[in-house]
Amino acid sequence: MGLPRKALRTTAVGAVSATLVAGSALGLAPVAQAARNTIRFVDITGDGGTILKANVVTPAGADAGRRHPLLVLPTSWATPQIEYLAQAQKLADSGYVVVTYNTRGFWQSGGHIEVAGPPDVADASKVIDWALANTPSDAGRVGMAGVSYGAGISLLAGAHDKRVRAVAALSGWADLIDSIYSGRTQHSQAATLLRGAGQLTGRPSAELQQVFDDFLASNLEKEPELIAWGKKRSPAACLDRINDNGAAIMLANAWGDTIFPPNQYADFYEKLTVPKRLALRPGDHATAEATGLLGLPNDVWTDTERWFDHHLRGEDNGIDREQPVRLKSRTGGGYEGYPDWKSVAATSRKIDLAGSTTIRTNVNSGADGGIVLLSSILDQIAQLPPKASIPLLPRRWAAVWQSERYATAQHVRGTAKLHTTLTPTAESGTLVAYLYEVGPLGIGKLVSNAPYTFHGRTPGQPFGVDLELFSTAYDVPKGHRLALVVDTVDPLYIEHNPSGARLTFSSPANDPSYVSIPLREQ
Repeated sequence: MGLPRKALRTTAVGAVSATLVAGSALGLAPVAQAARNTIRFVDITGDGGTILKANVVTPAGADAGRRHPLLVLPTSWATPQIEYLAQAQKLADSGYVVVTYNTRGFWQSGGHIEVAGPPDVADASKVIDWALANTPSDAGRVGMAGVSYGAGISLLAGAHDKRVRAVAALSGWADLIDSIYSGRTQHSQAATLLRGAGQLTGRPSAELQQVFDDFLASNLEKEPELIAWGKKRSPAACLDRINDNGAAIMLANAWGDTIFPPNQYADFYEKLTVPKRLALRPGDHATAEATGLLGLPNDVWTDTERWFDHHLRGEDNGIDREQPVRLKSRTGGGYEGYPDWKSVAATSRKIDLAGSTTIRTNVNSGADGGIVLLSSILDQIAQLPPKASIPLLPRRWAAVWQSERYATAQHVRGTAKLHTTLTPTAESGTLVAYLYEVGPLGIGKLVSNAPYTFHGRTPGQPFGVDLELFSTAYDVPKGHRLALVVDTVDPLYIEHNPSGARLTFSSPANDPSYVSIPLREQ
C-alpha cells in the first residue's frame, strides 16, 4: 500500500476521534447530567509508574458512607479519554462510580502502546486499586467494559484480577491472531489502519513497530514469534482463568467487523462456562456502539447497563432469563434469540462444487470484500453490501459455482464452510472465497467471505482445503440463488501468489467438494 492511502486512512481516524470529542463537548452527551453528577479529571499511576489520564464520574450525593458499584472503562484504540463520557454520566445517574482512562501510549497518558500486553492488564488493576481508595466504590461489585481495544483489555483483566465480577466487551477480540491473520492471511487494510491510527495519536513501542513491519512484510521466519506475541494478548488463551474467576461475560460484535470478525467471538463464547451473553448485529468495527458514545439511544449500551444492573446490583431485570444468544439479520427484522451458538444454525444445505476449475492468480476478478469500515457501514445503514455481476466475472481469474433458484426464502445463520481439493502450481498461494446472494439479473450481494493462504506445498500435488467463512445472518429471498466465488486478489488482504501461478479446484469422487450453508429453522 502506498503512503498516500495510509495518510488518507490515518486522517480519517483523526476525524473520527475529533468527532467524538466535538460530540461530547457540543452537547450530544447529556450536559444537564453534569450538574447532578461529579466529574473529575485525574491522573492515575499505572504499572511501573506510568501516568494514565482518566476521568471519574460519581453519582449525585455520593459520599464515603455509601458504597456504589464500580465500572472501569479503558479507552478504544486511538481515542481520547472523554470517549465514554456520555455513557459514564448515564451510568452514574443509575448509581455507578465510573472511571474511564486513556490506555498507556495514547494521547496524554504516558508510556508506549503495548497492544493489551502485560503492562496494560496491570494498568487495569492499578486503576481499580485507585478507584477503591479514592472513590465511594464497592470492592465486591467491580465491572469492566470497553469498545474495541477497551474490550480486549477488559476481558484480559477479567482473567487476571479476581475483583472483576462482570465484563461487557463490545466490538473486541478473543483471539488476536484469528482476527487479523485468519486463514494464515494478513488482513492488510485492518493492520494498516491500526498502525496509522497508533502513530497518529500515540507512541508505539519499538516491539510493536517491529511486529507491524514483520507482519506487513509477510516475514514467514517471524511467524512463530508473531503468533506467540498475539497469543499473549488473546483472552482465548486465558479461557481457563476467566472461567475459574467466574466473572459474567457479555460479548457484542457486528457481522461485518473488518478488524475483529465475529467468528472468534462466537468460538470463545461457546467455551465460556460463566454467565454469558452474545449479541451480533449488522455493522462494522465499533459502529453498532457509536451512537451511544454520543449520548444517543443505543441498544448495545442499553444491554450493557442491564448486564451490569443484574450482575453488580442484583437487579431482577430478566436479562438472565432471556435467550443468551441474540442476533439481528443484516437484511432487516428484529432480534432472534437462541439458547447457544450451535443452535443458531438448525440445519445446513450443501452446494456441490462439481467438476474441475483452474484459475490464474494475481488479478482482482471484481469480487472482493469491500473497503475496511466503509463497506459494512453502508450495509448497516442502507443494506448496501459490496456487489458483483456474477455472470460477468472473468472465469480466467474467478471460479464460480451457483445453487439452484430457491423456492422459499433461505435464512442463512452462522458460519458457512468450504471444503475443496486444491492443486497449486507453486508452493505458496492465496485464495479468497466469497458467498453471494444472486438476484434474477445476476447481481450478487456479498453475504460473507474469508481468505486462505498456504505455504510449503508441493507444486502439482493436490491437498484438501477446509475454510470457515466469516459468520453472518442474512436472508436470501425466494427465487434467488447463492453463489460461491473464489479468486486470488482482494484489497482487504495480502496475497502470496507468485507471478503466473495457477490454482485448480477439483471434486474427487471419494472426497466431493462443497460449501455448507448454515440455515435457521425454516
